[in-house]
Amino acid sequence: MAQSYDVIVIGSGPGGYIAAIRAAQLGMKVAVVEREHLAGICSNWGCIPTKALLRSADVMHTATHAKDYGLTLEGTIKPDVKAIVARSRGIAARMNNGVGFLFKKNKVDIIWGEAKIVKAGEIVVGKSTKPVVEPQGPVPKNTLGEGTYTAKHIIVATGARPRALPGIEPDGKLIWTYFEAMKPEELPKSLLVMGSGAIGIEFASFYRTMGVDVTVVEIMSQVMPVEDAEISAFAKKQFEKQGIKIHLEAKVAKVEKGANSVTATIEKKDGSSEKITADRMISAVGVQANIENIGLEAAGVKTERGFIVIDGYGKTNVPGIYAIGDVAGGPLLAHKAEHEAVVCVEKIAGLPNVHATDKSKIPGCTYCNPQVASVGLTERKQRSRAAISASAASPLLPMARPWRLAKIRAWSRPSSTRRRVSCWAPHGWCRSHRTHPGLRRRHEP
Repeated sequence: MAQSYDVIVIGSGPGGYIAAIRAAQLGMKVAVVEREHLAGICSNWGCIPTKALLRSADVMHTATHAKDYGLTLEGTIKPDVKAIVARSRGIAARMNNGVGFLFKKNKVDIIWGEAKIVKAGEIVVGKSTKPVVEPQGPVPKNTLGEGTYTAKHIIVATGARPRALPGIEPDGKLIWTYFEAMKPEELPKSLLVMGSGAIGIEFASFYRTMGVDVTVVEIMSQVMPVEDAEISAFAKKQFEKQGIKIHLEAKVAKVEKGANSVTATIEKKDGSSEKITADRMISAVGVQANIENIGLEAAGVKTERGFIVIDGYGKTNVPGIYAIGDVAGGPLLAHKAEHEAVVCVEKIAGLPNVHATDKSKIPGCTYCNPQVASVGLTERKQRSRAAISASAASPLLPMARPWRLAKIRAWSRPSSTRRRVSCWAPHGWCRSHRTHPGLRRRHEP
């Protein structure tokens, strides 16, 4: 007889484990299905270990600019990439173990394997067919295994994976995804980064700080395309001052592999082309949702443009089946997945006054050097909706923090007190649309 639950969550990433724990806290019997890493991509191969690498880069930058802080350091300061990676992987392992502890504390069952939805209310779990990304932590003790399981509510939280372009598929050696970029055995002398979204720019920033010759190729007209155009232009200047070479409105048309290098043909908007040779290349052209082979078609769950279609509470078109996180569409952020998890579970539990997720109010951030954060609509989008009457920009120089940090190229740019705020900090600036107290105001016609 199949084991039965109130809620089964497929995937244990930020959305999945938060959903499972919140459901357990509300008195439901809960199980989580995981096939590879407890805590998912974010804690094992994304947000957390990446920020650990960037922290090492930040310390490296501070050490090499010790005179800015009145300090004299003697001897050579150089990165120990094996130690940097070991620290990052150790932090990821602690996060992995922490989620396992929380499951045990909240009496959440772990089912180890690959889940497929048979129909609303029923899944079957078999052995995983996905090659494991190494290193993999030990499988938690006392997990359940293969078999059929039933639940009143099934929450799909299977996340996403790196997107590959035809003909430029990552091979793990010369062309990397974020998996390989996060654990280099040695630093390359040169690096080509294809894509300047959060993943591409963060790795570009890390490797450049470590002394690598970095080139970024972006098909759009600005770096970090989701950000406000003025913020992106400011960012580009800062990156170039650090020595990062940036090609905008350009694409990698072809890649030729050598014994220990790649040569990419870059096609530009004006029709010209250029060949760039680098030791390694990172493919950072976005991610795609893990919607295949989990039974969505058989269950009749609607998908659109590669994502599961949901309402503001995580409900799909099939009663009893829900989706949260990256698999349910952008913005593809861990904290968005966590918020969706709480909203979805509390709605399932029948709690009063549960508000639907409003994706227009989810903040985003990129931990490059300098850092950028924003929330709401960009100025361009606001103008397209006739939602802006004025815009303003303000330097952060009057604030004490940039000076204390010896990082005085500082501006702040709220992009609307109601709609969007974009800030560089502390090497940043703030831009505001509509009126904002204390900001220089620029009226628009």
